[in-house]
Amino acid sequence: MSDITTDTAPPETLASEATRLGDLYSPASIIFVILCSCGLLVGLVYTFGLPIGGQGLLEAQYYWIFIGLFLAAAFIALPAWRGQRRIPFYDIAAAILALGVSLWFSTHAWDIAEGAWTNLPGGVLVWLMMLELGRRSGGMPFLLVILLLGLYPLVADRFPGLFMGIPYGFDQMIDAHVFRTEGMMGITTKIVTEIILGFLVFAGVLIATGAGEFFIDLANAGFGKYRGGPAKVSIVASAFFGSLSGSIFSNIAGTGSITIPTMKKVGYPPHYAGAIEACASTGGVVMPPVMGAIAFVMAITIGVDYATVMVAAILPSLLFYFGLLLQVDAYAARKGLTGMPADKLPSARRVLRQGWPFLLVLVFLVWGLLYMRWEFYAPWYACLLMIALSFLRRDTWMTPRRIYETLRQIGILVTQTAAIILPIAFVASALTITGVTGSLTSGLVAMGGDNVYLIIALGVLACFIMGMAGLAIVAYIFLAVTLAPAIIQAGGLNEIAVHFFIIYYAMLSVITPPVGAAAFLAATIAGAKPMRTSFTAMRLGVVIYFVPLFFLFQPALVLQGDLTPLFYVLPSIVLGIVLISGGLEGYLLGLGTVRPILRLPLAAAGFAFSFPGMLTTLVGGGISALLALAVWLDNRDTSAVTAE
Repeated sequence: MSDITTDTAPPETLASEATRLGDLYSPASIIFVILCSCGLLVGLVYTFGLPIGGQGLLEAQYYWIFIGLFLAAAFIALPAWRGQRRIPFYDIAAAILALGVSLWFSTHAWDIAEGAWTNLPGGVLVWLMMLELGRRSGGMPFLLVILLLGLYPLVADRFPGLFMGIPYGFDQMIDAHVFRTEGMMGITTKIVTEIILGFLVFAGVLIATGAGEFFIDLANAGFGKYRGGPAKVSIVASAFFGSLSGSIFSNIAGTGSITIPTMKKVGYPPHYAGAIEACASTGGVVMPPVMGAIAFVMAITIGVDYATVMVAAILPSLLFYFGLLLQVDAYAARKGLTGMPADKLPSARRVLRQGWPFLLVLVFLVWGLLYMRWEFYAPWYACLLMIALSFLRRDTWMTPRRIYETLRQIGILVTQTAAIILPIAFVASALTITGVTGSLTSGLVAMGGDNVYLIIALGVLACFIMGMAGLAIVAYIFLAVTLAPAIIQAGGLNEIAVHFFIIYYAMLSVITPPVGAAAFLAATIAGAKPMRTSFTAMRLGVVIYFVPLFFLFQPALVLQGDLTPLFYVLPSIVLGIVLISGGLEGYLLGLGTVRPILRLPLAAAGFAFSFPGMLTTLVGGGISALLALAVWLDNRDTSAVTAE
């Protein structure tokens, strides 16, 4: 069997897509698009209940057909190691085998659903192939997390104390991992095939129709002329694009490739420019309306509709971006950085005249999710509207070539997402069948001695460790069934607030050293040192470290329960963020430069002032007022000396 050559692809294309598909019409691309198109067609048929031969697809039948098509596509697209440009014979064989075995499994869908059918050799084969794709998409650390936690049932009875679980034999473990609802026939496959598939298709259509360029132009028109304009453009554009794509890394690659060089041109150091983009793109995961896959997992885990999760995310995400904008503004003020020349900026009127369809589709999507409660149907309808509106301008028409490009882009998004999320089924299965989740929950409560603050501190540590070891979604799935019940049980806290707390801290691993994958990617684009960029991103994203604590103890911030406290809590948090940003960046909005000796006290006082609690707010407010007065006096004296 001969290799499929893809050497015609430019290096930058491969780097940006992390695939080896080559140019648009290479044999690999054509095969990939055919496989993905079939997968999307099957997804459409199942989602809308369209009959085939007089009847619809069974859930397990659909799952296995989808898995087979996208497993095969993944072995075609994802390289076994960095820089691999050719598709070797063993990947071609793996693609054929994955498709054949999965289609065979689909013929036994009814028996699988009833728990009456299993196949050990086939199950082992699928298990190994999923692990390999997990390695290719998430790296060796991700593979180790999935493999070790997935094998836990084999030795569950050998662990001490709260880590002891019910042991399983290898064949029983494979049966649970691959064929049962605790594993691949459960929540993780449901997330990919039913919940986020439409949103991934929507993101692909947006990219193909030029949404990324529109949001950058819109941000330039609105913010480019102000001091530190390019940094603010990066934040606003990433917030817009991230709110629709829900992907940190595609956001960095899409908007960062334009905004980072522009930031460097007006005087931002490379590490600072990369850190800004990493933080802004990370916030997109929790920015409504689409957010990231982790939000859909949360909705399923706690049994609420996605609209509830989306509404709860509004205030925390706005507070984060508000803090980020304040910090880049303070840096620009302290360093004397200006905005971009007016003649270099696009006209807001022209941008809106050309790009209003994107805003209309955004409004339509929000309306479909919140008012119509269409849930996962909403992005499919939004896609149809976007495609229809694309014919209003000649340069955005959905021509056959653009349709092909769109299908290829959608296929890449779905394949990479499936290769990341589907292997997580092995972790979910291992934790469920051994019963260890219950013992971990009770163990955490006992360890904390019913002290909710100690349990939260242990939880923050666990979020960081698991987030750095693998992906945030792995950390969330594990902690949602272990840590969340412990916090709720010990403190009687709001369920949605607790789960968002876990999501935020698990997500922070992408900008936090020593792993900081998002910061490292942005550093590569910026030509900066990865670790320095990551530490800078950690400082810039400081609000995202604090906000989860705020809404954990005041659920009104996630629009839960009594909303009356918002009238006094929200203003104190906003002012606290102003103080924190001023302390960290050395420039307090409206007052001027902050002396180095006052910066840390000002940031600490701002945190105390913004923390939801009467005593901390009063003490923090008093100290903040004194420090703000000192900053004002310093700058008044400096101005007087300068005038003389």
